[in-house]
Amino acid sequence: MIWARMLAYITGTVDQELLLRNEYLAAENRILRAQIKGRLLLSDAEKATLAEIGHRLGRKALEELSAVAKPDTLLAWYRKRIANKFDGSKFRKSWGRPRVDEETERLVVRMAKENPGWGYDRIVGAMANLGLRLSDQTVGNILRRHDIPPAPKRKQMTSWKDFIRAHMAVLVATDFFTVEVLTLRGLITYYVLFFIDLESRRICLAGVTRHPNQEWMEQMARNVTMEDSGFLINRKYLLHDRDSKYCPSFRQVIEAGSVKTLALPPRSPNLNAYAERWVRSVKEECLGKLILLGEGSLRRALRHYEAHYHEERNHQGKNNVLLFPLPTQAVRGRTGKGAVSGAAGRSAEVLRARGRIGVEVGTARHVWQSHTYISMRAVWPKLRVYRA
Repeated sequence: MIWARMLAYITGTVDQELLLRNEYLAAENRILRAQIKGRLLLSDAEKATLAEIGHRLGRKALEELSAVAKPDTLLAWYRKRIANKFDGSKFRKSWGRPRVDEETERLVVRMAKENPGWGYDRIVGAMANLGLRLSDQTVGNILRRHDIPPAPKRKQMTSWKDFIRAHMAVLVATDFFTVEVLTLRGLITYYVLFFIDLESRRICLAGVTRHPNQEWMEQMARNVTMEDSGFLINRKYLLHDRDSKYCPSFRQVIEAGSVKTLALPPRSPNLNAYAERWVRSVKEECLGKLILLGEGSLRRALRHYEAHYHEERNHQGKNNVLLFPLPTQAVRGRTGKGAVSGAAGRSAEVLRARGRIGVEVGTARHVWQSHTYISMRAVWPKLRVYRA
């Protein structure tokens, strides 16, 4: 009994001393904390130490003692410390779910662009038909990465390019270009009217004239809207610029043939890009490399180039193939040196004006080599005018 009383007395004395120390440290902590202005910044090691001790004390004790941070903050530091202990994210090879492959992503983007009314679920169904399983959220993420809005907004954002592609089978474009022709009276400007089918790229040279007046335009409109052989058969729309040559009577004749005329906005050559590109082709590849003497030589050059354009010229916009290839490519002339193919033979005839003034290039009668005109400046010393 005596030893028990002595042990209890010693233990009580020690506990009393520890209580006094704790009370002193708590009071000192409050006084020091009151002297600090602003937020107290702690290092990660200090946070870990306080979090470990605070976890052992518990929330109730921390509410009485904590002055550096709130009890919830201290316990959150402890939970984060434990979570970091078992964090294996640094050993991962990729973040989150793996992305779909590039081919599938391109297919989703193509479906959304070519079908403005398709929503996420509709695209998911179309992909399932191809054996590709995607979620609507995945489709939405792909479209957002490519800055493609949802279906309700896509319906209202149809571009001119998409409109042309969707209606190309029923669209025809028309335009004028001018050519300077050398005559006995000097240089004379001729106007060439042509039509181009946007889907097949077929060209129709409607006419050549010096004075494209109203009567001439009406006749050209009647020619292309003939029931049996008109170029605008089975076509619905005709694109043209706002040139005054396209007079109201011209449009009335065209619309009488069940073809609606669409006048493009002012100063917008890009909206008639196919026609503009053909003008560049005929000038760079043919007219720009010939000295045209009289209206007959102009018509002959255009006729031969039209045949070359349709039957012998590859088109990059149509998968780099011939538009309307001939069943067999006839070869004229002899083989070897001086041989002339079907294209070159016809091209040489451009400059041989029968019964009219033409141009002869020394002994170089064939002005096309490999379907390309020889520059006239290169053979200018050998040029001479002749009458066939």
